[in-house]
Amino acid sequence: MTRSRDVADTQDNLGGAVAPFVAGKNKIINGDFGINQRNFSSSTSGSVYTFDRWLKDNGGNDGTTTTSAQTFTVGTAPVAGYESINFLRSVVTGQTATNCYSQISQKIEDVRTFAGQTITLSFWGKAASGTPKIAVEIRQNFGTGGSPSSVAQAAGGSVTLSTSWARYSLTMNIPSISGKTLGTTAGTSFLQLLFWLSAGSDYNSLTNSLGIQNATIDIWGIQAEAGSVATPFTTASGSIGGELALCQRYYYRVGGSSAYERLSTMASGASSTTLTATFASPVTMRVAPTIVDYSTLTFWDGSAGLNPITNVVIAWAGRNMTEFTVTASAGGITTYRPYFVIANGSTNAYLALSAEL
Repeated sequence: MTRSRDVADTQDNLGGAVAPFVAGKNKIINGDFGINQRNFSSSTSGSVYTFDRWLKDNGGNDGTTTTSAQTFTVGTAPVAGYESINFLRSVVTGQTATNCYSQISQKIEDVRTFAGQTITLSFWGKAASGTPKIAVEIRQNFGTGGSPSSVAQAAGGSVTLSTSWARYSLTMNIPSISGKTLGTTAGTSFLQLLFWLSAGSDYNSLTNSLGIQNATIDIWGIQAEAGSVATPFTTASGSIGGELALCQRYYYRVGGSSAYERLSTMASGASSTTLTATFASPVTMRVAPTIVDYSTLTFWDGSAGLNPITNVVIAWAGRNMTEFTVTASAGGITTYRPYFVIANGSTNAYLALSAEL
C-alpha cells in the first residue's frame, strides 16, 4: 500500500508528530548532498557513486544518462530557512528499449531497518520540462554467507513532477522480515531505496509502469522516516560534522588540500621497490575496507626524493587502521627507512578506502 502527495515546501512541522530537528529520524545519509568526498562532478557510467552514499545506475540496449552535481544559486534553494549548496541532476536521453533503466539509490545498513513499519519518503524534485515521474522501489537484501533469503523487491509508488521545485512524499509499508534468513556474514544486509527516473517495460512491476522517460530531473532533500507524515527535512545527524562522520563510515578519502599533502601516517621501506604504509580512519568504518582508491601518489623521506608510486594494495585491514603495500617501480627505497606517502604535486591527489555495502 502506498500513498503519494505533494507536501508543503516550507519547514513547517506538518502535523507536529515529530520535532523539526531530531538526529536519527532520517535514515537517509547525506540527503542534502552536502558531502562529496569523491569530488563527483558528472558521469554517464552505470553503477558509480556520486555524492557520498548515493549510487547511480543505468543500463539497457540504448540511451544515455548523465548525472551531475549542481550548485544552487545563493538564495534559490527550495526550502525557506535551509540554504543548501548542492542538488543532483540526471539527464536521460535516447532510451527506447524494454530493458533500459535509469536510477539513483541508497543502501541503508541492516535489512531490519523499518522492517514491518510504515514509513514516509519525502524529497524535493523538479523537471526541466514536461511532467515526468519518479518511481520508488523498496529492495530488502538479506546479506551474504550461508543461505540467506532471496532479495525481496516491491513497488513503493510514484510521483509526478512539475517544472518548479516542490516537495513530494510517498507513504509506504516496508515488508516484514518475519520468517526470513539473514546471511552469516555480518554487516552485509541492507534496505535499498531506489528512485527510478526511466524504466522500460521489463520493470513495470517494480515501477508502477513508469515507462521510458527522456527528461531532465533534479532532486534534493531526501528523507526516510517512520510514520505517515512528512516532517521538516533534516539530515541524518543534524550537523555538517556528524554527516561527514556518517559518510566516512562507508568511504573515507584524504587529499585534495595541497600539492604535496601527506596522505598516510609513517611508512617503512620493505624492499628497494616497496613500502609498508599505514592509514588511520577518522571513524570506525562499517567493516574492514576491501577497496583502496588512489591517484597520483609519491613517496618522500622528509628531505629529498619524490618517486612516483605505481600500485597500492591492502595488505591488512581493520575497521580503524589499514596497512598497505605500496610499490614504486623505479625503486629508490631503502629497507627499514621511514617515508611518507604524499600527493605527487597535484591538489587532486588522494588516497581512499571503501567499505560500501
